[in-house]
Amino acid sequence: MDMKLEVVVVPVSDVDTAKDFYTRLGWRLDADVAGDENFRVVQVTPPGSPASVIFGASVTSQTPGSAQGLHLIVDDINAAHDELKRLGAEPSEVFHDAGGVFHHAGTEARVPGPAPQRTSYGSFLSFSDPDGNGWLLQEITNRLPGRLDPATATFTSSEDLASALRRAAAAHGEHEARIGAEDPNWPDWYAQYMVSERTGTELPT
Repeated sequence: MDMKLEVVVVPVSDVDTAKDFYTRLGWRLDADVAGDENFRVVQVTPPGSPASVIFGASVTSQTPGSAQGLHLIVDDINAAHDELKRLGAEPSEVFHDAGGVFHHAGTEARVPGPAPQRTSYGSFLSFSDPDGNGWLLQEITNRLPGRLDPATATFTSSEDLASALRRAAAAHGEHEARIGAEDPNWPDWYAQYMVSERTGTELPT
C-alpha cells in the first residue's frame, strides 16, 4: 500500500505573521479556514513540492518554533540561497558537513561552501521562520539508484526542467568531445541523461 507524505504541521505563535512569511517566499496558499475564534488552519505548499505545510491555531500541541530539520530539496543550492535572501528569509551561507554524510544537528561540523565537486546530496543551507522553526535546503542533482521509478520521472517546474537541460547540455558536450563528432541523436541522449540523472539509473556515456 502506498503511503505518501502529504502534510507537515509546523507550530507557530502568530498565524498571520507565519502566513505572510511563507507566502512571501512564493509558497502557494492553498487554504485559510477558520472553524471558530479558537481554530484556524492555513495550508501552504513550497514550489514544486508534492507535500504541503499546515499551521494555524489549535492544530498542534507542539511549542512554536520547535519544528527542526525540515528539509526542502533543490537542484541548485547557490541559486536557492540567492532567492531566499532576496525574499527576506535570511538564509545561512551554503555549507557541507565535515562527516560527508547528511549533516549534524544544529550548526555542529558545518564546513563553509558546497560539497567538494558539488556531490549530489552533500550541499546544504538553513533558514528559520519567524518562530524559529528550522528548515534546511539540500542540493540533489543525481538520485541514488532505486529512489525514483524511471517510468514516472517528472520535472516540477520550468526552472527545474531548465536546470536539468543545462546539465544535460554540459554532459553532452563532453560526450561529443569523446566521440570526436557531432551527435545527430542528441535529443534522445538528452532525454536519457535527464531521466537517468533524476532517477539514479546509469547515465549515458
